[in-house]
Amino acid sequence: MRKATHGRTAMNRKMHPTIIRFAHWTNAVAMITLIMSGWKIYNDEVLFGVLHFPESIVLGIWAQHALQWHFFAMWVLVLNGLVYLVYGLFSGRFLRMLWPIRPREVIAEMVQALTFRLKHADLTHYNAVQKLLYVGIILVIIMQVVSGLAIWKPVQFSNLVLLFYDFQGARLAHFIGMAAICLFIMVHVTLALLVPRTILGMLTGGPRVLTGGARVTPAPHASNPAH
Repeated sequence: MRKATHGRTAMNRKMHPTIIRFAHWTNAVAMITLIMSGWKIYNDEVLFGVLHFPESIVLGIWAQHALQWHFFAMWVLVLNGLVYLVYGLFSGRFLRMLWPIRPREVIAEMVQALTFRLKHADLTHYNAVQKLLYVGIILVIIMQVVSGLAIWKPVQFSNLVLLFYDFQGARLAHFIGMAAICLFIMVHVTLALLVPRTILGMLTGGPRVLTGGARVTPAPHASNPAH
């Protein structure tokens, strides 16, 4: 559907197009697979002697089996992530939905979320906390891919290893990135539960918006003139 606005035509579409919804849920499954298989791989050669992940929450019978799951999910994440990034950049979605990020708004809305007073009346616009989380997790995932390649092929990708000082530095960065993603998932799910309509929106596409980001509102019905 198209709608004329100020002499030009704007597209009327859902807030979350099909490609975004597909990428979101695919990334969710891929990340959970990566985390659980990564825990099994970590247990085979720990970084911190006191930290081991219970077998009940890892993916893979043994380390080599976990590596197969890890590599499979890695390529799913990389390919799916590239589609998401290309669409977000060239469609203008990132600029429209994730910018600007104002520190004062982030702090205020974090306080509201922690005191269970966070409101999100307009689903067509992300609040400051959401913007910060989404931009942050995109950067963390990119770092995970780079550090993961450095760990996977340290000789072939020796230049990537140098970004983290050495092989163990790459492992440490990869572990910290995993912890950051786990924290993101917990915060993201908590915020979604506080505003359940956001979950429904990512399943159905959410409310309809114009290409400029404005929400589509029903046109008022003309009233009968008074006699």
